[in-house]
Amino acid sequence: MSKSMIEWTETTWNPVTGCDEISPGCDNCYAARMSVRLNAMGVKNYRNGFDPTMHEHMLDRPLRWRKPQHVFVNSMSDLFHPQVSFDFIWRVFDVMRRAGQHRFQVLTKRPKTMAHYVSSFAEDEVPDNVWMGTSVESADYLWRIDALRDVPAKIRFLSLEPLLDDLGDFDLSGIHWVIVGGESGPGARTMHKDWVVNIKNQCDEADVPFFFKQWGGVQKSRTGRQLLGQTWDAMPVS
Repeated sequence: MSKSMIEWTETTWNPVTGCDEISPGCDNCYAARMSVRLNAMGVKNYRNGFDPTMHEHMLDRPLRWRKPQHVFVNSMSDLFHPQVSFDFIWRVFDVMRRAGQHRFQVLTKRPKTMAHYVSSFAEDEVPDNVWMGTSVESADYLWRIDALRDVPAKIRFLSLEPLLDDLGDFDLSGIHWVIVGGESGPGARTMHKDWVVNIKNQCDEADVPFFFKQWGGVQKSRTGRQLLGQTWDAMPVS
């Protein structure tokens, strides 16, 4: 287990790798770039490059980790990609249920599929230690928040990253955490301060924890992660 460089989690677990583009937020996908590099390095889990691949041998990893962690599930994929079988999704959830010492963060751009599958599970198969979220990069994809509200989860969260547009006013009912971040790396698109402040103000009004991840840019270390003169690292209590 290694420490993640992603600010809002502690480690990652990738029982699935690979994905494909479904919306503009995917255009400069860091996972796609990284998978090419890992494949060239001979890392076996990336032998298929960025083609969606299920990894049986990765399923039990969290059961070996004794120290409680926040675990980002499939940082290199999307658990609800159409090429991931229902049986494999169920097995991932079974591991998360058995590894109750951890807090698992499951993020998807396919919240309708998430809601469809997870709603079919028995009540005890959707544990409280599994946080479920969706990504929204622009106002055109605010519908994903409505779909997420249909997911039976104790904690539902939004990753508004890479934020490519002003989201305007949107409904935060049933949402328990919001992460905001700009795009980073080659070809990074600009995020404007007023877009972020608008989201923060709405989180404050709705009493939803707000986490500001980064401004982004080609070299994100230069732009940092301060907003209005400070860092914002709020997380839900579960």
